[in-house]
Amino acid sequence: MALAEAGARGRLLLWPRVVLFGDSITEFSFQENGWGASLAERLVRKCDVVNRGLSGYNTRWAKLILPRLISKSTGAESTVAVTIFFGANDSALKDLNPKQHVPLEEYAANLKSMIQYLKSVDITEDRIILITPPPLQESAWEKECLAKGDKLNRRNATTGEYAQACVQVARDCGTDVLDLWTLMQQNQDFSSYLSDGLHLSTKGNSFLAAQLWSRLDKKLSALPSLLPYWRDVDHRNPEASLL
Repeated sequence: MALAEAGARGRLLLWPRVVLFGDSITEFSFQENGWGASLAERLVRKCDVVNRGLSGYNTRWAKLILPRLISKSTGAESTVAVTIFFGANDSALKDLNPKQHVPLEEYAANLKSMIQYLKSVDITEDRIILITPPPLQESAWEKECLAKGDKLNRRNATTGEYAQACVQVARDCGTDVLDLWTLMQQNQDFSSYLSDGLHLSTKGNSFLAAQLWSRLDKKLSALPSLLPYWRDVDHRNPEASLL
């Protein structure tokens, strides 16, 4: 059978997808032992995990880009879950990092705006998970800043205010939320979750992957494996199994 004929006989295979939208902590999530890679491994043959992490970005920029990433004509229908994971840059101190800083009230408004946009393209609240920024280990991050000739440009207490705002937005909008800032600090030495005081270590990636999976598993457990197991393919008539 010619490929064109086979394509005409079978319906187009559309893999469902999970979209990870965030800053560098999302962009780096497909690195070795990354939380995004862990999710992709769990969901192989069920859906694609799409990394849309943008290092250094904040919610002010993210809300402008989201409609270019997800629309009714570009994958909204097949999107089974979206994570929105910003705040580590928004919470930068205004005086020391004005380019990335976003005021707390605007940060919350931007999160709400992105949720409202997703709802407008028929991605409902139950498919959206907000993730708060992780806690900041100030002494480690200060070393990173000093190495670049900068002063410490973030504070954990400030990051916590943004985390609380993220949690409140989720409550107001009816989405799920993963309060990473609080959960990680239940461990007295939360610095082990961080590689440089801000970004995730291998342990931090594993922690996030486990916490997120406990929420995604409920949403995605009904997804079937795509295409039959190879032992179930009729080798004498594969078209009957595969088209």
